[in-house]
Amino acid sequence: MKTSRTYTMRARASAVEDTRARIQVALFELGTQRLFPDISLDDVARAAGVSVQTVLRHFGSRADLIEAAIDFAIARVASERMAPIGDVDAAMSALLDHHEQRGDIAILMLAQEKSDAQVGRLTERGRQMHRAWVTQVFAPLVDGDERSIDLLVVATDVYTWKLLRHDRGLTRSQTQERMTALVGAVLSIGLR
Repeated sequence: MKTSRTYTMRARASAVEDTRARIQVALFELGTQRLFPDISLDDVARAAGVSVQTVLRHFGSRADLIEAAIDFAIARVASERMAPIGDVDAAMSALLDHHEQRGDIAILMLAQEKSDAQVGRLTERGRQMHRAWVTQVFAPLVDGDERSIDLLVVATDVYTWKLLRHDRGLTRSQTQERMTALVGAVLSIGLR
């Protein structure tokens, strides 16, 4: 009897977590397609295959859902950008993969950061995450030099990608080559 109840409780807890994750993924994916103010709870519920009441039961409010989605998005982006420490080519390849997949939405989020406080928190956390990524990935090459880290943040930033990829119309390969050249230039300057 006790085994059956334990199994039922685990299955129920697993179903709750699965539903919660589906809702977060739904908002995350909708956020890659349109502005957050244009995404309703109905939209999220429909995309997640649940009712609005289920969304509210899990998150309490739209604002709380967005806060949870911010944590979810930051964790997902961090996993997408994982790269070996000290390996410039692998780091740049992982970064370009990420920018190709998420760069346009990052630019869209940055355009909203002044008009939506929650999006502003997301973009600020994104900036912090990017700096931490640069600091970690290039650590053995810059030895904590803040000047070099600042320059590497700029050389690998999504705006740098946008300027080369969209504004200049370069291919992904050309964009990666130029961004890698910027990183190489920063690293050579920092070593002097």
